[in-house]
Amino acid sequence: MVDAIERSAHTLNSTEPEGSLKDLDALGRMVKDAEVVGLGEATHGSQDFFRMKHRLFRYLVEKKGFRTFSLELPWSSGLRINEYVLNGKGDLKDIAREEFQGSYRIWNNQDYLDLMEWMRDYNRAHPNDPVQFMGNDMGYAGPELYKRVTDYVAREYPQLLERVTELYRGLAPTTDAGTYSEEYFKLPVAERKERAERTQKVFELLRKQRPASGADKQDHLWAVQHARSIHQMAEGLSFDVTDEAQSTEMMRFRDRVMAENVAWWNKHTGDRMLLSAHNTHVSYDSFDERYPKTQGAFLQDTLGKDYVSIGFSFYQGAFKAFGTADNVMRTYRVGAAKPGSNEHTLDKARQDDYILDMRTAPNSARSWLDKPRVTWNIGAGWPDPMTYKIALGEAHDILIHLNEVEATKYLGTP
Repeated sequence: MVDAIERSAHTLNSTEPEGSLKDLDALGRMVKDAEVVGLGEATHGSQDFFRMKHRLFRYLVEKKGFRTFSLELPWSSGLRINEYVLNGKGDLKDIAREEFQGSYRIWNNQDYLDLMEWMRDYNRAHPNDPVQFMGNDMGYAGPELYKRVTDYVAREYPQLLERVTELYRGLAPTTDAGTYSEEYFKLPVAERKERAERTQKVFELLRKQRPASGADKQDHLWAVQHARSIHQMAEGLSFDVTDEAQSTEMMRFRDRVMAENVAWWNKHTGDRMLLSAHNTHVSYDSFDERYPKTQGAFLQDTLGKDYVSIGFSFYQGAFKAFGTADNVMRTYRVGAAKPGSNEHTLDKARQDDYILDMRTAPNSARSWLDKPRVTWNIGAGWPDPMTYKIALGEAHDILIHLNEVEATKYLGTP
């Protein structure tokens, strides 16, 4: 079986964004003409995964015509970053400090800022064919998103402004993103549901409007999407996460929303996209009952073969994560993967780092890949008491295996 993997694997020369991209040509052929490529990560805090995402996005932009990088980040945060990469609006370090808070604070790392600066530099050199950044998640909706909706209503449907303003009254954040999210979950469930009812009314009200003759229909599409995003946040945070069944349903809702936002962006911008998230989200099957249906599964339903999932695995290494006991960000390290795990066998191949198309692997390898085994599946917090058994061939189309990873340089507060 290891021999079969060695014969099928394509050596990965580097995870560093700079330099030659020739070794990624094999991956380009695997991706074919996909509209959306989901690229996972086996931890939320290793520099090698983030740098490889930068490197692959550069390849997809330069060689395959991709134009959007999408991150597991709120829609409104993505809009702020997109204004920076498109037009240079704001200071990137300030934007990162303000938007990467709470459960998203791990994104405030040097590797992602380097990617965003590369995108900005690319757009300076290609002003008529820019790359874009989008956030597809629903955990927060910034005050500027409410303003985008109300400003559009004031301009195009002034007769609705009083109604929309009243429905949104008291909902826009007046504190930093982290504090807002923390305080939101302290609200009674009934109040959170009432807020979601109000945001839904605005969304439905806008969606039913028909732009006047001569009005910009694209403006209307975007305004409706902004209102939809506000409602996604309110509805997603209205679940009672202290109830196990409700918490599971909320995660299903979240993955569905993230997939819908990616599909919306792909449809209405026409951009081919690299979608960055944890392995769990980009996969077709999370093998975790807390995630009943993943973003990747929803995207497969919508896009079919136009969606391709790429997972990461690693043998040993370090990562940043917040302590599950104290919520403090620090570096953790795990030793060599244990015998019987996926990574222990994958690392026996002669290539240290490699790319494997699991769809076309020989039968002996395919049979092995389709069986669940213990696998590193490290999220935002550590230690994690869960043991994850994953059938890699059923979770993803393509696998990138790395022998060793190191922790990213975290720039936020501990």
